[in-house]
Amino acid sequence: MAARNENSILVFARAPVPGHVKTRLIPLLGTHGAAALHRKLTEHALAVAHESGIGPVELWCTPSIEDAFFQSCRERFKAGLHLQSEGDLGMRMLDAFENALGRSRQVLLIGSDCPSLTAAELRTAARALHDGRDAVFCPAEDGGYTLIGLTHAMPALFDAMTWGTDIVMEETRERLRNLGWRWHELPTHWDLDRPEDYQRLVRESWIADAEPGGQS
Repeated sequence: MAARNENSILVFARAPVPGHVKTRLIPLLGTHGAAALHRKLTEHALAVAHESGIGPVELWCTPSIEDAFFQSCRERFKAGLHLQSEGDLGMRMLDAFENALGRSRQVLLIGSDCPSLTAAELRTAARALHDGRDAVFCPAEDGGYTLIGLTHAMPALFDAMTWGTDIVMEETRERLRNLGWRWHELPTHWDLDRPEDYQRLVRESWIADAEPGGQS
């Protein structure tokens, strides 16, 4: 049996199909512009994960790993491709953690919507787990979280969560307290979902060449 890795990083991403990603930005960017931005954000997340150097990078895809964009990411970023399971976000994250913890002692999971998350912060998250924390999180300004890291998966962290609301992180903290777990939180970051978030992205230059093109 192959030895387990110390760490791995999972990136959750949807295929950049125009009209199906970054839908709240379509009035501003158009369907193809929003899809192009989604591609850039996913590539940025993979680059940051790779730059952290803490372990193998896995791209967890939906709805299919056969999408040409995912195949190109596998080659460019040396990322293993995995298919997200069915179900809500919690079910999909739990399945990914249960799968990845069979290969790594500790696992970090990020999405593609947080361009300000850095490789140094991924290394800090990994150290927190290595130092004995059961979990690590990066809270989001909207009340959710942009990173979760675990040393063991627990359905209680994911079941029946009101995903997409402003109480996800606070509800998660309550569940952590009920489990008796020790956890670490990174500084709060922001997600890129709304037109004002896109303006912030351009203004603060988090991603080089963030302008994805015009309306379509």
